Amino acid sequence: MGIETLTDDMIAELLACPKRVENPQAREKVEGKHRRRDYRVLSEDGAHRFTLFTRQSTKIPNGFSAGLLWHAKSGESVMVLRCNGSDHPHPNVLEHERIEDQCHIHMVTERYIQANRKAEGFAEVTTAYHTVDGALHELTGRTNIAGLRTEPDGPRTPDLFGDAP
Repeated sequence: MGIETLTDDMIAELLACPKRVENPQAREKVEGKHRRRDYRVLSEDGAHRFTLFTRQSTKIPNGFSAGLLWHAKSGESVMVLRCNGSDHPHPNVLEHERIEDQCHIHMVTERYIQANRKAEGFAEVTTAYHTVDGALHELTGRTNIAGLRTEPDGPRTPDLFGDAP
């Protein structure tokens, strides 16, 4: 099965299936201007392999991402969910919307695949996190991943200019 055959029902199954991190002690690596950590993840029934990752800019505090990449048996890979920071705008091309300066969650959709767009091109605004650790916590909760200790973000403190959380 290649990614072009993914339906929204199949995507929902990939997100919901119980998964476990195989290497919870994965070490962080510096990669260019980012710190990155990669975890191997396997569905509990052994049918699906994933890579869970975090990435944090060394220069931009709001420049972070936590993502879950599914490795199809065809050899293709697709990002099924990615929790991004607020350091960049994101266009939802098919909806003619633009997310500005807000944390957002990318998700693979059948609609974007069928439109020959980036599979995870659709994103929604979230206030569930504001750090890479919070993004990882949100992602593991949404995708039913066990075997990794994560912590939710605490309440966000407004900055000196009075920005709301």
